[in-house]
Amino acid sequence: MDQALPQMPAAPEPAATNGLTDAEAARLLAQFGENALVEHRVSVLERLAHFFWGPIPWMIEAAAVLSAVLGHWEDLAIILAMLFINAGVGFWQEFKADNEIALLKQRLALKARVKRDGVWKDIEAKLLVPGDLVHVKLGNVVPADLKLTAGSYLSVDQSALTGESLPVDKKIGDEAYSGSVAKQGEMDGIVTTTGMKTYFGKTARMVEAAKSVSHFQRAVLRIGNFLIMVTVGLVLVIALSALFRHDPWIETLQFALILTVASIPVALPAVLSVTMAVGAERLARMRAIVSRLVSIEEMAGMDMLCSDKTGTLTKNQLTLGEPQPDSGVSRDELMLAAILASRRDAPDAIDQAIVAGSPPFASLGKFLVKSFHPFDPVLKRAEAEVELDGGTFKVSKGAPQVIVDLCSPTAERRKEIAALVDQDAARGFRTLGVARSDESGKWRYLGLLPLYDPPREDCAETIAKTRAMGVNIKMVTGDHEAIAKEVARQLKLGENIVVAKEVFGRAGTEVDVSAIIAADGFARVLPEHKFKIVKALQEAGHIVGMTGDGVNDAPALKQADVGVAVSGATDAARAAADLVLTAPGLTVITRAIEEARQIFERMTGYAIYRIAETTRILLFMTASILVFNFYPVTAIMVVLLALLNDLPIMMIAYDNAPTALKPVRWDMGRVLTIASTLGIFGVFSSFGVFWIARNYLGLAPDVVQSLVFLKLLVAGHMTIYLTRNKGAIWERPLPSWKLVVPCELTQLIGTLVVVYGWFVAPTGWKLALIVWAYALIAFFIASLVKIGTYRLLEHRAAYHVRHLSRVEGHVAAQA
Repeated sequence: MDQALPQMPAAPEPAATNGLTDAEAARLLAQFGENALVEHRVSVLERLAHFFWGPIPWMIEAAAVLSAVLGHWEDLAIILAMLFINAGVGFWQEFKADNEIALLKQRLALKARVKRDGVWKDIEAKLLVPGDLVHVKLGNVVPADLKLTAGSYLSVDQSALTGESLPVDKKIGDEAYSGSVAKQGEMDGIVTTTGMKTYFGKTARMVEAAKSVSHFQRAVLRIGNFLIMVTVGLVLVIALSALFRHDPWIETLQFALILTVASIPVALPAVLSVTMAVGAERLARMRAIVSRLVSIEEMAGMDMLCSDKTGTLTKNQLTLGEPQPDSGVSRDELMLAAILASRRDAPDAIDQAIVAGSPPFASLGKFLVKSFHPFDPVLKRAEAEVELDGGTFKVSKGAPQVIVDLCSPTAERRKEIAALVDQDAARGFRTLGVARSDESGKWRYLGLLPLYDPPREDCAETIAKTRAMGVNIKMVTGDHEAIAKEVARQLKLGENIVVAKEVFGRAGTEVDVSAIIAADGFARVLPEHKFKIVKALQEAGHIVGMTGDGVNDAPALKQADVGVAVSGATDAARAAADLVLTAPGLTVITRAIEEARQIFERMTGYAIYRIAETTRILLFMTASILVFNFYPVTAIMVVLLALLNDLPIMMIAYDNAPTALKPVRWDMGRVLTIASTLGIFGVFSSFGVFWIARNYLGLAPDVVQSLVFLKLLVAGHMTIYLTRNKGAIWERPLPSWKLVVPCELTQLIGTLVVVYGWFVAPTGWKLALIVWAYALIAFFIASLVKIGTYRLLEHRAAYHVRHLSRVEGHVAAQA
C-alpha cells in the first residue's frame, strides 16, 4: 500500500432509479474483470519440483547418475527410492495443510442486490461492475467499494478492514468498503471500484508482496552446504592420492560413488519434515491448523509477538460498563430508559450490549412503544415514544453532548457531565447519554452508559504464560490510544502505548526501530503500519509472530515468521497465516510454543546425529584408503547403512523431548561443534575395531569389513541416544519406546545380516558379540565426551557474556 495503485477508469453514472442495463454491465465486466481477488496459485507440478531442487537433492541426484553410469542398479534403485520418499513426504504434508485451509475458505460476499434494467435482482457478487447500483441492508456484507447515494443511514462494522472495534456511521456521499458488514440501517450505493482495486484488494496485494525466508530452510541449507564441502574436499584428496598411486580410474570413480552415497544425508529433509508434520497433527488436535510446516520451527524461536487487539486480545463485542446514573436517579431507572430507547427485536451492536447488560425488568411488558426512531447519524441519537397506563413519554439515548442539549442544564452542570465523559474516554470507554421526558415534553437527564470491548477471559493468563516463556508481546490496534491504554492496563501489557505514525515519521518512510522495540503497543495503526512494524522487528534480529483476524492483519500475518489467525478470522487472514486457530481463545498459542520447542529439540538432535554420522563415515573411509589402502566397507554395506540408520531414525518425530524455557534458535556453531566432536571420536573408535580385527585377530579382509559394518551400524544407532539431550542418557525425558523399538530392531537385523552372512561375509555370534561389547564401552565414553563439550561451550558463552558486560560498564563509566 506504499505505492499508488493505478486508478480505475471512470464508470458511467447509472440512472438514479434504473441502474445499469445488462448490456452495459456485460461491457464493463469485460473491461474491468470480475469482482474477485486474484490469488497466486502454485501448480502441483511446480510445488513437487521444489522438493527436487537444492543442495541435498542435488547430491542425491548426482549419486543416482553416478550409479547409473557405473551400472550399479541396486544402488540406483535404493538412492532413487530415498529421493522420492523425501520429496513425497514433504509434498504430501504441505498438500494436506493446503486442503485444510481450502476447506476453511469462504467468500466474504457471495450475493449482491443490484438494480439492472430497472429491476432489483440478486446476482453473484463477482459479477458486479463499476457503476452498478447496489442495495445494502442489515446483515449484508458490502460486496464492493461503494459511494452511498440514497437512504437514511447505514452503520457498518469495518473492524476486519481498519481495526476499529466500533461500528462506523455512514451517510449519503460516504464510502462503504468492500468486506465491511452492515450492522444497522439500509442504503443504496454506486459501485466505485471492484476486485483488486478495492480497499480490500489493495490490502490483499500487500499480502502478495510479503515474503519471509524460514530460519529452518536456512539451517538445512547450511547443513547441506557443510556436508557438500566436506565431501568435495575428501573426494579431491582421494582423487589426488589415486593420481599419484596410479590407481585405476574406474576404482577411484567407484569409491567416489561410495563416498558420495555415504555422505548424503538422504533422510535429513524427510526426517525433519515428518517431525514437523507429527507436531502439526498434535496441534490440529488442539484445534490449530498448521498451513506452513516450517512455521513450527519458527515458533520455537519466536521472541516477539505482535497481537492485534480487536477480536484477538478482546472479544470484538461491545459490552456495557458500570452505568453512571445522575444524582437522584436510580440505576434501574437509567437502565429501563436505555432499554426502551433500544430496538430489542433486531438489535445493533450498541442495543445488544445494553440489552445484555441490563437486569431483567418484570414491569417491562407494561410499557408500549408507540413509535421508535433508530439512531440517526445526523441527529446522533435514538428516540422512542412510550405509553404507560394511558400516559405517554419519550426516552432517548445517544451522543452525550446531544442528550445534554435536550435537557438544557446549567453551564456548571454541563461541565460536570463533560468531565465524566472525558474520564470515561481516557479509560477507553465510548459513552452514551440517556434522557427521559415527561408528558409535557420536558426532558430530564438520567445519566451515562459506558461501553467497551472487553478483553478475552483467558488473555491475561495467556500473556503472563507467554512472557514467562521469553516471548515479548506488543499490542497492535487501529483504535484510539485511550482505548488501547485501558486494554493494556487490564491485561498488564505495559503503559508505553504509542501512536503508530509517531514511529514512522510524517512521510511514513522513516522507521524509529528503537521506539518500536521499546513500545508495549501501538494505536491508530493502519494495515501498512502493521506490516512495517513486523518487518522492522525482523530486521532488528527478532523472530516475530503476529496474531490477527481481519483483512487489515493479512499483510503482517504473511510477513511475520509466525502468522496466527485467531478463531473467527476472515478468509484473507486465514490464507495469509501459518497457524489457523479454529477454537476461541489464545491458550493454544502457549501450548503451540511448547510443542514447537519440543519439535525443535528433536530436529536439533537429529541434525547433530546426521552430521556426526556423516563425518564419522567420511573421515574413517578416507583415512582407511589413504593410510591403509583398504576399503573398510563395500558399496552394498554403505547402502545398507543408509537404510538401517535413517529409516528407523524417522521415529525421532515421536520421541520424548525437553521443553526449553526460552526461545530457541539454530546455533550452527554449536551444532557443528558437538557433531564434529562426536564424529571424530567415532572415527577413532571405528579404527579400534579395524585394528583389533585386522592386526590383533588377523581376520580375512571380507570378515574385517563385516565387523566394521556392524560396528558402524550399532554405534550409529546409539549415537541418536546421545544427541537427543545435553546431559547423561538416563536423564529425563527418557527415550520413547516408539524410538527405542525401531532402533533396536534394526540393530538386531544388522547383527543377523553379519552373523549369517546375508550380502556380506559371515562372522558368527562370538565376533558379533565382541563388536557389541566394544560399541557399548565406546558409547559410554562418547557420552562423557559429549557432556564435557557442552559444558565447555556453556562456560565459553558465559565468559563472553561477562566480558561484554564489563566492557559495557566501562564504556558507561567513561561516558
